[in-house]
Amino acid sequence: MSDARSGSGSHYAAKPWLALLSDAQRAAVHPAETLLYAFRDTVARAPEDHPALAYFDGRLTYRETDTLSDSVAGHLAARGLRRGDRVAIMLQNSPHFVLALLGAWKAGATVVPLNPMYKSGEVGHVLKDAGVTALICSDRAWAAYLRETAEAAPDLTIALTACELDLQSADDPRVLGFERLPAPGPDDLADDLLTVARAGHAPPDGRELTAEDVALISYTSGTSGTPKGAMNSHANIMVNAERQRTGHPVAEGSAYFALAPLFHITGMVCQLAACIANAGTLVLAYRFEAGVVLDAFAAHRPAYTVGPSTAFMALAAHPDVTPDHFASFQVISSGGAPLPPALVEKFRAGFGPYIRNGYGLTECTAPCASVPPEREAPVDPVSGTLSVGVPGPDTVVRILDESGREVPFGEQGEIAVRGPQVVSGYWNLPEATEAAFPDGELRTGDIGFMDAAGWLYVVDRKKDMINASGFKVWPREVEDVLYTHPAVREAAVVGVPDAYRGETVRAYVSLRPGTSVEPGELGTYCEERLAAYKYPREVEILAELPKTASGKILRRELRSSR
Repeated sequence: MSDARSGSGSHYAAKPWLALLSDAQRAAVHPAETLLYAFRDTVARAPEDHPALAYFDGRLTYRETDTLSDSVAGHLAARGLRRGDRVAIMLQNSPHFVLALLGAWKAGATVVPLNPMYKSGEVGHVLKDAGVTALICSDRAWAAYLRETAEAAPDLTIALTACELDLQSADDPRVLGFERLPAPGPDDLADDLLTVARAGHAPPDGRELTAEDVALISYTSGTSGTPKGAMNSHANIMVNAERQRTGHPVAEGSAYFALAPLFHITGMVCQLAACIANAGTLVLAYRFEAGVVLDAFAAHRPAYTVGPSTAFMALAAHPDVTPDHFASFQVISSGGAPLPPALVEKFRAGFGPYIRNGYGLTECTAPCASVPPEREAPVDPVSGTLSVGVPGPDTVVRILDESGREVPFGEQGEIAVRGPQVVSGYWNLPEATEAAFPDGELRTGDIGFMDAAGWLYVVDRKKDMINASGFKVWPREVEDVLYTHPAVREAAVVGVPDAYRGETVRAYVSLRPGTSVEPGELGTYCEERLAAYKYPREVEILAELPKTASGKILRRELRSSR
């Protein structure tokens, strides 16, 4: 058995997956030191009228984006922000997010991206935990509850608010159906972000950030406990962004559609950072609404997008969707939520593109495995699980048993990741860092296996395993069967207490528009395709399944709702 810490003699360290990569994917990358360096390089070489950002009918060129974010940086510095201070950004997918992000980095700050769905208590925890100095948020959230939350944060002295109706004139009521609020008054802690951006402030000198500086403190989604702040360095971001740029056949200057939220690490790296590195145009549409997204596809003809499987389910189910909506795409990727094999095939049959699976975590700065563009992911013949792809050339993924020792190819265990995208640890949590990153290797908490060719398969989360009469049941396996039923749109499986079995399998599903099915029929459908201890004894049909803002279905909410 190989050494668990060093990987000496390891069959995983031999990287069998290299044979599956193209020459371009195997080649060494030389990323810019920070995304700001990459952005400035793009500003210098992009045509003067080339848009960096498209927001409904609004456009901002790279030069305009540079000037506006310079002024945001100058304002933050003038208000007392110092190099290394933390700036929290709580905005939807709009140009305001990008101006705030670039402005904070130009001022030398570390950015703390916040989920706009957070409530006061969740925001308050992060503001206090990260010692946030400045908060940039929507004017509506500020007026509704964030003003009071900010006043209670011990270190917060600066606030900027954004009206996300600005920088466009379409005002699509499907997502922008809210009223414009009065600008902040002279006695308000907050200033208006766009007013500040247009004020012409010069950015501060001497605030340049390095590859080793913390770019983001990205709080985990909290699906398995209190959120922890992963410290993503600028180097972590740029190595994955450059791998995205060089590994995908997306022409320079292409449009990237921001399907994933920018506050999420997938949207931050695979959309925003990769787009800037490739001198692309980032197309923004506030938040996900299937009809709005399809309209944007038709209007902007993007070449690339990445999103959770739940988003593709919603797009495929929309009554107005046609194959032409997807005709411009060169690459469509999925991440953040399990991708059922049945969805991949239904999507390809109905609309043309092959959805390329991927796998990553906040702690490894988005992807650590993906399906190469020239290949298709295999499906494990035993479990029916679709592979999430293969690691990159500078990454080692291993499968470990409960004692931390490697298991052979094909056997299940915990997925561990080592590479330049893995963060150094969690903000102010040395014990949690030591437990999750022994010797710098990330222990993901995900159960999976790798075949001898290097294809990685994710089975499920450790904590989601169901113990039914002593038998292990992985929810993903049951969910993948449910997804093959023609009426099922979304599925989630959890374990619930059972007097006889200890735990039993319960399924929650939502249905495709225009279909109907009885819960008992779905139970029988699974019984015919799964071992007796695996099929769901209880099935409940819901209109929608609860999800995080990144599209991941929240099994814990379903468990607690019972």
